[in-house]
Amino acid sequence: MEVRKKQKLESGDINTSKMLWELFQKSYKVEAELVAVKDFPPLRRTVKDFQKSKTEFFGILVNGKLAAAIEIVYQKLELEIWSLVVDPAYFRQGLAKELLIFTEEKFKPERSTVETAAINYPAIKLYQQHGFVLVEQWMTSFDIEKVKLVKRKTNLI
Repeated sequence: MEVRKKQKLESGDINTSKMLWELFQKSYKVEAELVAVKDFPPLRRTVKDFQKSKTEFFGILVNGKLAAAIEIVYQKLELEIWSLVVDPAYFRQGLAKELLIFTEEKFKPERSTVETAAINYPAIKLYQQHGFVLVEQWMTSFDIEKVKLVKRKTNLI
């Protein structure tokens, strides 16, 4: 029987930082292929970067293995989603949706924002299904077209 557990992840802990690094590497390698770039900035993060991070992490462990994580900054009723990653072995099992709902219920933000690659249709679809609206699109200095999505409690932009 599969056991799923949602919990806060203490990135300052070396073992947790290593688990986060491994998960981010697996997940972002898939996105780098989707975006078709060899040098994908999220893949440059090191275990030390996770340890020193001032962001908060929450994760889903499946049978004790970190299967998905969300990285956020929450202040003044605003939730910034910096990353939402799922181990490719757990794709299409609802883990990203589960973490998104968990985070929204925990913090009850007035406004939430997230950025992703414009070509990352599965992520954009997930956010739009949860009330996010595309508000901006631009080309980065590292040749990746990105989009910004925003959700307001009142659903007004």
